[in-house]
Amino acid sequence: MKIVFMGTPEFAVPSLQAIIDNFEVEAVFTQPDKPKGRGKKLSMSPVKELALKHNIKVYQPEKLKKEPEIIQELKDMHPDFIIVVAYGQILSREVIDIPKYACINLHASLLPKYRGAAPINWAIIKGEVVSGNTTMLMDVGLDTGDMLLKQEVPITEDMTAGELHDILMEDGSELLVETIKRVSKGEIKPEKQQDSETCYASMLNKEIAKIDWNSSSMEIHNLIRGLNPWPVAYTSYKDQIMKIYKSEILDKESGKTVGTILSVSDKGIEVACKEGALLIKEIQFPGKKVLKVEQYIKGNDIEEGVILN
Repeated sequence: MKIVFMGTPEFAVPSLQAIIDNFEVEAVFTQPDKPKGRGKKLSMSPVKELALKHNIKVYQPEKLKKEPEIIQELKDMHPDFIIVVAYGQILSREVIDIPKYACINLHASLLPKYRGAAPINWAIIKGEVVSGNTTMLMDVGLDTGDMLLKQEVPITEDMTAGELHDILMEDGSELLVETIKRVSKGEIKPEKQQDSETCYASMLNKEIAKIDWNSSSMEIHNLIRGLNPWPVAYTSYKDQIMKIYKSEILDKESGKTVGTILSVSDKGIEVACKEGALLIKEIQFPGKKVLKVEQYIKGNDIEEGVILN
């Protein structure tokens, strides 16, 4: 079985490793090296690092659909499958039609829900209690192809996007291997997605990370979980940005203005919300480390009565 793999971030690494362990990987396509860190030194993607360790040829086109010579090289490989995991480019019909069996994508949601760039984050932000992975046949739309296999993962009430990412990343590699084997044997009947059931998981930005205390404690808690580890939900305490990494919903009404700090203790910072209250448990101020509130208040003051905004 000859496979071409397309992927870029850490999420795609276990999938590539599983395919290397089970099949023959002819080539890897990944995004071009990018400047990283303070020195803006060019840095290769996690997928490229793994491919080079295994002496697999790596292609890094800026826009694959605008590179006819590379597309011809891809055709000349005669792959049985092209496997796509968080590659970062939409493929043309010409590329999708190259492999003998199929061009298959692994997507970190239970499609048709949460098509798009940030399905893991939005599932948590929206308060879902279950997520999962879906393998699907690629088409030219954004995550619109016919579905092949699914696996579910429960979302606990304190699970962060980072934690869910790591579970789906590992589970997805197993799902991909099973999908490839069963598709090659003709054992899976593709299932069309119902567009009426979809919702779009747009790309994250720092604007959505600002907490609106005029929301329920549950909505704010879900936002905090869904934006951990990036871009991290934040509020303003006395004109200083306070990032919030962990929280807990409190079943209490204070009658105070939303955003008011109700109490400060080793347990955390209690804040009034539109509905209920929130206990902030882990914070970070500019230039400082991420700390539990009980650690932070040993050497710093957080005043009761201050209104966060």
